[in-house]
Amino acid sequence: MFKYSAIVLAAFLTTAAHAGGFGLSSPEIKPGARIANEQVFKGFGCEGGNVSPELAWQGAPKGTKSLAVTAYDPDAPTGSGWWHWVVFNLPADTTGLKKGAGDPKANLMPAGAVQSHTDFGQTGYGGPCPPVGDKPHHYIFTVYALKVDKLPLDENSPAAMVGYYLHQNMLGKATLLGRYGR
Repeated sequence: MFKYSAIVLAAFLTTAAHAGGFGLSSPEIKPGARIANEQVFKGFGCEGGNVSPELAWQGAPKGTKSLAVTAYDPDAPTGSGWWHWVVFNLPADTTGLKKGAGDPKANLMPAGAVQSHTDFGQTGYGGPCPPVGDKPHHYIFTVYALKVDKLPLDENSPAAMVGYYLHQNMLGKATLLGRYGR
């Protein structure tokens, strides 16, 4: 039931976000489509490029003081899903992230942005890598508009802690859902 509910909720949030004017898109991630090997994790038995997708958004709610981006797999066999990317403290005037910005060594993030720990145990983007034989997993990319200038966290903060602060300070969000299985 949880998997079905998460999928329906993700679809609803994507529709609601666009209806309200806050929308998220990507040249690499098409809504509901299979995620390309370039974005797939390299490790854990996966041989992808592990390149974060380009993301673009528009229509952030009035009063937005900062933004955050996450990528999450609710289908991971963990009991709590899997955080693939956690970025926060993006300046309010940011309208997207460049392809490859999820690599902390690339220095493609806007000044002040923080990439914190994913469930891979590292900072930066970690692409899809579901277990072999699972049905395709759903990967939810979300941009959050926040009512605070900065979250009081750093790159060592776990995704669950960041998620707590995101939900406490959220003005709105827009989502994009992709799929991947192997």
